[in-house]
Amino acid sequence: MSTPTAKTSDDAVRLAYDDQGEGPAVLLLHAFPFDRRFWIAITPALVKAGFRVISPDLRGFGESPRLTGTHTVADHARDVARFIETLGIAPAAVVGLSMGGYVALALAANHPRLVSALVLADTKAAADSDAARQGRDQAIELVNARGVAPFADGMLTRLVAPETPPDVMRSIRRLMNQPAQTVVATLAALRDRPDRRVDLPAILVPTLVIAGALDTLSTPEENRSMAEALPNTVLQQLPDVGHLPNLEHPACFAAALVAFLQRR
Repeated sequence: MSTPTAKTSDDAVRLAYDDQGEGPAVLLLHAFPFDRRFWIAITPALVKAGFRVISPDLRGFGESPRLTGTHTVADHARDVARFIETLGIAPAAVVGLSMGGYVALALAANHPRLVSALVLADTKAAADSDAARQGRDQAIELVNARGVAPFADGMLTRLVAPETPPDVMRSIRRLMNQPAQTVVATLAALRDRPDRRVDLPAILVPTLVIAGALDTLSTPEENRSMAEALPNTVLQQLPDVGHLPNLEHPACFAAALVAFLQRR
């Protein structure tokens, strides 16, 4: 069976996506360097709870078209806006984790009529620090010199809690194989993304901020600060997980999503 695609822009780029269930639309935006398979573990719980769950591969990732040049976080948000309009699901509840959260924030700020509710998981509104930008540059050099594998291997241990079982680590690592061109272009886009903290007071939709208690990349303190700046927000901290709670403890993450989405 062929993968469905939906046009996202006038240049006819189409995003591959999964579409399951019936009910109010929930759009899931994956982290970096993953693709829509990132959400497989939590999708059944959302479908069972009565939601239509749509998870696209962002441009350059998975089965969506390869990146041919620079593609900023705002560009990804424009892709997602057109994707929502093409599917006719506006306004939708939008869930973004890490990079997906950056895209979700840009979408909510720049295309507010398309978003009915927002979930920001293990992400941040602030731009990269100088040290983080330097780290992105070093990662770009590594991928250009040696390919994606050593970059992904080194990144993996920073993504999850220290006590994550080896089998879970292996399953996460298998999801991190993306084209080198996409990885390099995305590292540059993440390095150069703007500070979104100025946009937070104007995002009025119900918002859930999820923080992994052991996340060292988007810390609980950064998530708390973001939640305090959003006018209509619930902050939930998940224990014993790092940066990828949907993969480290999918049942706990899915339960938090379902409870929020059913309340709104």
